[in-house]
Amino acid sequence: MEGDSVTLNTDVTEVRKDDDVLWKFGAEKSLIAKMNKKKQIFSTYDDVPDGRFRDRLKLDDQTGSLSITNTTTEHTGVYQLDISGAKKSSKTLNVSVYARLPVPVIINNSSHCSSSSSSLNCSLVCSSVLNVEYQDKNTYSCVLNNPISNQTTH
Repeated sequence: MEGDSVTLNTDVTEVRKDDDVLWKFGAEKSLIAKMNKKKQIFSTYDDVPDGRFRDRLKLDDQTGSLSITNTTTEHTGVYQLDISGAKKSSKTLNVSVYARLPVPVIINNSSHCSSSSSSLNCSLVCSSVLNVEYQDKNTYSCVLNNPISNQTTH
C-alpha cells in the first residue's frame, strides 16, 4: 500500500566479508544499492532511475537486505539481488505497491433526467470510472477495489 515500507530480504543472516551485494531495479537493471564489507562500501543510489528512490532506500549492513520507505506506485516492479564471492546467488523479487482508494461518490446527473406521467428516470454516475449498481428498493452502490482493499458507497 502506498506510504508503507517494504524490506527486500537477502535470506542470509550475515553477508560474508568478501561478498559483493548488488540490488538492481527494473527492466534496465539500474543499480540502486551496493555493499562490500571488506572495502567498507555501503551505498544506495537513490537518484536512479529518475529519482523515484530519493531518501527512501536503507541498506542493512549485516544482511544486505534493502528497505524502501514511504512507497509509491512508482516502486512497483522487478528487483534483482546478486551476491557474488565464495558463493554466487541471485534472486528476483516482484513488488506491487497499490494506491490508497478514495471513498467513491454517487452523483445524480440531473441533466440526464427524463420524466413520464408515471416515473422520473435519472442517470447516476460513480465518481470513479466505475458504474453504479442498482441493489433493491432504490438503493445503489458504487465500489472501488484493488487486490488489497475496497471502498463502497451506498
